Amino acid sequence: MTRGKKIFSLFVVAFVILIAYASYDISRRTTFPGSKSQLPQRIKDTYLQADSAKQDTTQKR
Repeated sequence: MTRGKKIFSLFVVAFVILIAYASYDISRRTTFPGSKSQLPQRIKDTYLQADSAKQDTTQKR
């Protein structure tokens, strides 16, 4: 192999390793869309909870 081919091969190997690491990192930080609960259920669980206050103190008297 000539010197130019060796340098090119080194860059190709480094590029493939960087792409593989980036793919692994991205896949570790994201979740599969099918694993999330459905939107109506998430809204219901988050926003439609009972109030913790026993008496409403924001009404005008």
